[in-house]
This record gives sequence, C-alpha cells and structure tokens, in this order.
Amino acid sequence: MKIEVTKDTVIGDAIKNIPGADKVIEKFFGNGCFTCPGINMESIAFGAAMHNMAPETIVDEIKKLVENNDGT
Repeated sequence: MKIEVTKDTVIGDAIKNIPGADKVIEKFFGNGCFTCPGINMESIAFGAAMHNMAPETIVDEIKKLVENNDGT
C-alpha cells in the first residue's frame, strides 16, 4: 500500500502509519508533539508553521521513509 504524504497529512496519522516518522517529527518539532492532543488533528503544515519551518522539509524526509519501506 502506497502512503501519500503531503503538508496536509495529520501528524498523528504519519506517526501511526509510517515506520520512523516519529523520529522525523521529533527531530524537527521536538518530543512535545507526542504529548500534545493536537497531534491527531493538526497537519504537518500546521506543525511546521508553529516551529517556523518549511513544511516541505518535513514532508520530504517522511517521503524518503515511505520510499525506503516500500521495498520490504
């Protein structure tokens, strides 16, 4: 199954469905995301805006995880 990751992807969905996405989120946003209730409704774009980052940076890194896990 191909998982599509965009800036509109909900952070919690990415963490649940993509192995290693939690490490990417922690790298860019810190571990505070994991205790925030918003994780299940806020998008990567929203998180990026809250941390003054370009959402493409996070999306690109998560997409690499999807591509790397695709062949297994």
